[in-house]
Amino acid sequence: GKTAVVTGAGAGMGLSMAKRFAQEGANVVVGDWNAERVDAAVAEIQGAGGKAVGLQGDVADKASAESLIDLAVKTYGGMHVLCSNAGIMDYMQGVGDLSDEVWRKVLDVNLNGAMFTCRKAVQHMREQGGGSIIITASIAGYHGGAAGVAYTVSKHALIGLTRSTAWMYAKQNIRCNVICPGATETKIAETMPPDKLDPHGIERTGGYAALIPAILQPSDIASLALYLASDESRYINGAIIPADAGWTAA
Repeated sequence: GKTAVVTGAGAGMGLSMAKRFAQEGANVVVGDWNAERVDAAVAEIQGAGGKAVGLQGDVADKASAESLIDLAVKTYGGMHVLCSNAGIMDYMQGVGDLSDEVWRKVLDVNLNGAMFTCRKAVQHMREQGGGSIIITASIAGYHGGAAGVAYTVSKHALIGLTRSTAWMYAKQNIRCNVICPGATETKIAETMPPDKLDPHGIERTGGYAALIPAILQPSDIASLALYLASDESRYINGAIIPADAGWTAA
């Protein structure tokens, strides 16, 4: 009976979240930059008996990001859960080799997109008496060896966004938690053209990647998101939760 907005829901973790929420009886708003994937996700959810609508757009664009929240309210009368999941990778560049273009693009999608959707969601959640925000970061949010500087900084910043939001609105029954996945099977590699990857960055991050104990499935992350969205986690707020099979324990 709750309504959940999921960004980056056309594939990978976002799609798995959207499907799992619908299976549990939620109304789902599917957001993604790829229109074909949006349509396919909505059709799959509806075909399985779930309730879903979709909207194509780029969360880096303020109007597009906010329209996802507006669609949820217009279609279902409110919104109770936001999964800010949309994200792209960088090209494994260190700061000395980073281009302005990559820096701005990664920060626009990964950080600004999350801020735009969270801001709009909080405004609605305050009016209706609460809600749950789940942000997808990465183990790169608190380790430096998993990616290039742009992606790493964006994921560190998402942890800050989570902590601030959790503290600021705790007394208004709005929770915000962040999932930090490790190696997970997704389509994020599509945002990493092989001919643009930095050789030195690949070498350095490759050493860190060699420590990966297991590859997670998107459904593993979706199960955690479902718990954080539910009333069973009503007192979990501001948590930074790794889901990495023990990678960061090394």
